[in-house]
Amino acid sequence: MADNVTQTFQEDCLEILRQQTEGRTVNRRAFLSTLAVLGVAPALFRFTPAHAQAKELVIVNWGGDAVTAMNAAWAEPFNKGKGSAVKAVIDGGGPSSAKIKAMVESGKVTWDAVDRNLIAALELGRQNLIEKIDYSIVDKSKVRPEHAGEWGLGSYIYSNVLAYDKGAFGGRTPQTWADFYNLKDFPGKRTMRKHIDGQLETALLADGVAPDKLYPLDVKRALDKIKSIKKDVIFWATGAESQQVFRDKEVTMGSVFNTRAIVAKRESKGAVDFHYNQASAWVGAWLVPKGNPAGKEVFKFMASAQDPAGQVELFKVMGNGPVNPAAAAMVPADLRPLDPGSPENYKIQIPADPEWYAANSATVLNQYLEAIS
Repeated sequence: MADNVTQTFQEDCLEILRQQTEGRTVNRRAFLSTLAVLGVAPALFRFTPAHAQAKELVIVNWGGDAVTAMNAAWAEPFNKGKGSAVKAVIDGGGPSSAKIKAMVESGKVTWDAVDRNLIAALELGRQNLIEKIDYSIVDKSKVRPEHAGEWGLGSYIYSNVLAYDKGAFGGRTPQTWADFYNLKDFPGKRTMRKHIDGQLETALLADGVAPDKLYPLDVKRALDKIKSIKKDVIFWATGAESQQVFRDKEVTMGSVFNTRAIVAKRESKGAVDFHYNQASAWVGAWLVPKGNPAGKEVFKFMASAQDPAGQVELFKVMGNGPVNPAAAAMVPADLRPLDPGSPENYKIQIPADPEWYAANSATVLNQYLEAIS
């Protein structure tokens, strides 16, 4: 899946954190990681003996305040335990597929685990760029079966949901994607993502395809449906844009990340709402670059991160739903309706198919962008 076509979900979570906390974090390992990507030997630069000899397990996300959030939720609990001889540190170097590929092919790998998704796990795994998950250390039973991949392990859940302006339809509430495409009974502009992830599914569901028959996606049918309302759609490239069009009352409905819908609901004091019915459920995942410095120790970290308490803390801060079903009972009652991973919400969603996206995303994305232009 292309890394830079539009803003990724992880990058959007970071932007939300910045808006809410205005925090700043210095990435401790970003310089070393950059050197590795460039193929420059760290030995050419001067470091203190303590830094050079430190035994660290480097976990890489997309930077900024996400470093602080994941450090509190996952790294600190791991470091306080006694199951590993290494110390986990969170690095904000941005683990794009290109960076992972460059590291592995250069033989200068400085990352141990990265925050990506199951689609990237399939793409990179089939190129022999990442390690297989060691399920003798990581507990498969602590995630749903579809979140335990050969090369990737689910770390959190997020969703593409239907958000709407509660005052726009005379008291009626849009319940399905068929309502989203019904401009007669639910008038007003829509907003959709300028990327295929979760968007083709909305069109096919609206056109009568049963949820269990979605994949493989009928691309032509989906694009024809989207083109039928294209003139009434504002396409967003960043999560901030998807929220702003609601704030400015430019749209009455939108296909948006659940994290943005949560913020919009809070910001508008409930005037903007959303639900998880027919939402597209996605999963963030841990991937391990081939030849990672910490070796098998990285799987001890991943097993530690399966603790439901840490996942609930991350949900409170970032809106990323816990992937461990056991976490549901630990989510505060007032937040449970917002949790994409709760049993009640997850069962009415449709899990995105990583196999289809890994095989088709690049080609179909170009068709989608041409159709909406």
